[in-house]
Parts: sequence; C-alpha cells; structure tokens
Amino acid sequence: MMDAIGEQTVWDVIGLYLRLGFEHILPKGLDHILFVLALFFASSRLKPLVWQISAFTLAHTLTLALAVLGVITLPAHIVEPVIALSIAFVAIENLVFRDMQRWRPLVVFGFGLFHGLGFAGVLVGLGLPQGQLLPSLLSFNLGVEAGQLTIILAMWFALHRFRDANGYPLLAKAASALIALVALWWVVERVFLGG
Repeated sequence: MMDAIGEQTVWDVIGLYLRLGFEHILPKGLDHILFVLALFFASSRLKPLVWQISAFTLAHTLTLALAVLGVITLPAHIVEPVIALSIAFVAIENLVFRDMQRWRPLVVFGFGLFHGLGFAGVLVGLGLPQGQLLPSLLSFNLGVEAGQLTIILAMWFALHRFRDANGYPLLAKAASALIALVALWWVVERVFLGG
C-alpha cells in the first residue's frame, strides 16, 4: 500500500484516508458504533450529546496524532479491553442515572483517549505515506468523524419524533442494557479469551 500511496497526489491521499476513516466506523467499527450509540441514548437533548461527542473527538484526535507520531504507545492487549470497558461503563451509566451527569464529558474524554489509540493501531497498520503524513492523519480523523456523525444523525432522524414519548426512556434503557451486555462480553473475550 505504501508504494501505491507514494505515487498519489495529496488529493488522492486525502480521499483515500477519508474513506478509510469512515469505513473504520461504518461498517467495520462495531465497538465504536456501540460507544457512539451509548452516548446517543444518554440524553434526550441535543446539547449534552454535542458536549459528549466534542469531548470524545478532542480526546481521540489527540491520542491518534500522538500515537501515529510515535510519542505514545500502548499495546493492543491493554487498549482493546479498555475500549470495550468504556462502552460498558457508558451504557451502564445510562441505566443507573436518569439524566446525563455533569462529569460525563470528562469520563467520555478519558475513554476517548483510549479510542484514539485504537484508531492509531488501525491507521499504523494501514501504513502512512511519510511525505504526506499530516494530510493522511487529518483525513483519516475526518473520516472517523464523518462516520460518527452519520450514526448520530441517522439515530436522531429515526428517533427524534419519539424522544418525548412515554416509551422512549424504556427504549433507551433497553438499548443501553444490550450495549452493556455486548461490551462486557467483549471485555471477557479480550482479556481472557485472547479475542
């Protein structure tokens, strides 16, 4: 892949890494999809959701860049279980608290740091063109963001008219419980079963 990238223009590289970042979320990033959905089900209001997504974006952008540049590294056998645990934590928090707590953006920021390391593992595995490191890094991150925003917008369009309905809190709790169960299984799988 590196040889083919070396022959491409900066616009080719930007297009390629935008697509790779988007595809890492949709359709390939089930763990990241579930994390974003857990954030979505935490609040029936858009402003708290924007705060959470902003905290997550800031954090994973930071560690993605630092990891790709070789400033920080953590092995996948630590990062991947923490990512699964972060999904479970956010989903369980949705079950415990009726409304999003004030500390939620800080918690999401902390977990976002680990998600950025997960993104970096994928990006480093794909290979980065040394002469076009910044465009590829930024494009991949923008592609990830586009994938996350697609999930949020799709869910909002699908459910916004029901958010004030009596049954919506039950739907949000049921979805959060399912997300928590899947994520807890991933923790077990990633820690004890080598998955």
